[in-house]
Amino acid sequence: MISAKIGHTLDPFILKVYSLFFKGSKINPNVFTICGLLFGIVTSFLIAFNHLVVAAVFLFVTGFFDLMDGALARSTNKVTIFGGFLDSVLDRYTDLFMMLGVFIQFLFSGDIFYAIVTFFASIGVAIIPYAKARAEASLVKCNTGILERPERLVLLFIGLLFNVLPYIVLILAVLTHITVIQRIIFVMKALNSDY
Repeated sequence: MISAKIGHTLDPFILKVYSLFFKGSKINPNVFTICGLLFGIVTSFLIAFNHLVVAAVFLFVTGFFDLMDGALARSTNKVTIFGGFLDSVLDRYTDLFMMLGVFIQFLFSGDIFYAIVTFFASIGVAIIPYAKARAEASLVKCNTGILERPERLVLLFIGLLFNVLPYIVLILAVLTHITVIQRIIFVMKALNSDY
């Protein structure tokens, strides 16, 4: 939803920030992809040990790196198949590390119910991109669904910043699986398949 509406319109702003910090540098976009993963791992530790506001800041930086790698690749004509592959794989690691952080945070606080809900949400977080990859392997472009990655990161950011993680994981646990179902139905219709 966010991706479809905003697309690459943020690229000029992101490139201005890049120029501000890295003026004259010729950094490979994949470096920012890896930085996004590293900041995501730090975010997961911060969540696990209940430093939620600081985790929100690191999550913001993680998301910014995720935007920067693509914007830089497009502006320098360095969009490659491997870059897209690496970005997709490391995004999955980042997403699941952060969900692990949330799971541990609830476990440490003795809240077993929300730890289980977080695990259930993590399954949805993992299956959404898998459904897309399987669809594209069947030559069906599948960006449909109510909760793509930007929406999930925004929800998690809100949960951390305003200390409402229990509500956020409940939302994720429901909407991630609804998104998977939406993708299954979309692909079924696109392939004119009877279930």
